[in-house]
Amino acid sequence: MTKANTTVVMREMIQQIRDTFPFQLGEEELCTDTCSSGCPLKLLEYIEQEVTAWEVRLESGEVPNFRDLENMARTGKKIHRVLEKNRLVDSPS
Repeated sequence: MTKANTTVVMREMIQQIRDTFPFQLGEEELCTDTCSSGCPLKLLEYIEQEVTAWEVRLESGEVPNFRDLENMARTGKKIHRVLEKNRLVDSPS
């Protein structure tokens, strides 16, 4: 059994976030309703900062540990749930 390459896993997670989350939507589309479950605009800005920071860190040769992967996954799942409640992404099938 081979060890998981955490750098590859982090890159894949980042790509999945970039492919799934609606970063292309503008403020007028994100803020149409009351944000009872959280502000999608602020959450997308936050996850964008996290993803970008990790991209820079990976490019500089930093290797994420399992805690880093867990934190990114947990943050992504929580933000995805809020985006689902605000009808900005589809539920996972």
